[in-house]
Amino acid sequence: MASSRSPETPSAEVASPETPSAEVASREVAFARNPSREVTSPGGASSDGPDARAFDEVVAFTSDLIRVDTSNRGGGDCRERPAAEYVAERLAGAGLEPVLLERTPGRTNVVARIPGTDPTAPALLVHGHLDVVPADPAEWTVHPFSGEVRDDVVWGRGAVDMKNMDAMVLAVARSWARQGVRPRRDIVLAYTADEEDSAADGSGFLADRHAGLFEGCTEGISESGAFSFHPHPGMTLYPIGAGERGTAWLKLTARGRAGHGSKVNDTNAVTRLAAAVARVGDHTWPVRLTATVRAALTELAALHGIEIDPDDADLDVPLLLDKLGPAAALVEATVRNSANPTMLQAGYKCNVIPGEAVAYVDGRMLPGTEEEFAATMDLLTGPDVAWEFHHREVPLEAPVDSPTFARLRAAVERFDPDGHALPFTMSGGTDAKQFSRLGITGYGFSPLKLPPGLDYGALFHGVDERVPVDALHFGVRVLDHYLKSA
Repeated sequence: MASSRSPETPSAEVASPETPSAEVASREVAFARNPSREVTSPGGASSDGPDARAFDEVVAFTSDLIRVDTSNRGGGDCRERPAAEYVAERLAGAGLEPVLLERTPGRTNVVARIPGTDPTAPALLVHGHLDVVPADPAEWTVHPFSGEVRDDVVWGRGAVDMKNMDAMVLAVARSWARQGVRPRRDIVLAYTADEEDSAADGSGFLADRHAGLFEGCTEGISESGAFSFHPHPGMTLYPIGAGERGTAWLKLTARGRAGHGSKVNDTNAVTRLAAAVARVGDHTWPVRLTATVRAALTELAALHGIEIDPDDADLDVPLLLDKLGPAAALVEATVRNSANPTMLQAGYKCNVIPGEAVAYVDGRMLPGTEEEFAATMDLLTGPDVAWEFHHREVPLEAPVDSPTFARLRAAVERFDPDGHALPFTMSGGTDAKQFSRLGITGYGFSPLKLPPGLDYGALFHGVDERVPVDALHFGVRVLDHYLKSA
């Protein structure tokens, strides 16, 4: 997941051919100002759950979307439009009025609004991205863009990140249309481009240029939360995202004296850069507990029969993580900042010492630690290496004592009474960062009930990404229940 914005190259905004720009503007006004517009099917029936067709559709939609190769290799090398058109067609079939919007041709976003029954209630944003990270078919058991359903499991890139959630929301919306169901509050659906790179063509573009589509939205839900995690036999946890570390992608540049590779050079740019990269990679960042991480540790400790004082400033976090065993995986990446060197660029010939060497570092910052992060990077890079933010996005934290979080927790536990939902902070980031510019508080809530042994975390951007059909059905039930009364 990527969640920072690259410097934007000026480009013309492109509305889809099916949606001329004047119509786009008029629909934005209609979406924001006409909450009484109904989405119903003949009969106007209500329902306590999704209809049977929704369970077939969620599998078909997941499979179909996987077959649309929306690999995002960065630098604008992606085309989400075919997937966006697929989604828009099915939303239109549910009586909605989807708008297709592009900053760059082919990088298409879809936005639609489902009106609620209470015009005084704030709107809820439900968003998911249409792009995926690349996949090499030679490494996979099943072709990553086949969408094959094998042994009641849907295989392919995007099965968990995050075409499954895209399909679940689509199936719920269509089920509501067939049953004449309306939620309590307006629900804005956003299917975005470019989340796996900079979000400049996706949620960043929507937040900056089309804020009117999201008028009234105060909260949002999206990926990376409410999936089942089995740290011990008989223990099932459902971590709900209530925070994200900030994105700090860094560019390090060392300069020196170019020269012949056979001669002594005490201002070698490669040597200077290598030393700085080693210091960054070897650095152990201090523990910094945010409110969300502290809440997660408190609940995990209680589940393991460990007594702690959550307000103890001297809490021995490494010791506690050891005691939590496998459950520590939910929090260990978010008790501190991080900075991992990922790319090196220098030279063009073995016998030439270059005058410049460049490295890139994937840095992540906890809420409230931005100044400390920058000061630490100054120390680690030293006087001979300059650093700058290549991409940067804010850290996020959502309240875990809110009515919204309580409803999210209750929705999951309603369909798995033996499970325990708890808050957690995501080590990476999502489109919630861009939508936060509009004052929208984001939660990670893409419910899946996975069997023990299926490592959800390893499936993200991993080989043989897949999702059980039963997990999709669970997600449809949970989302249907939560979204109706949210």
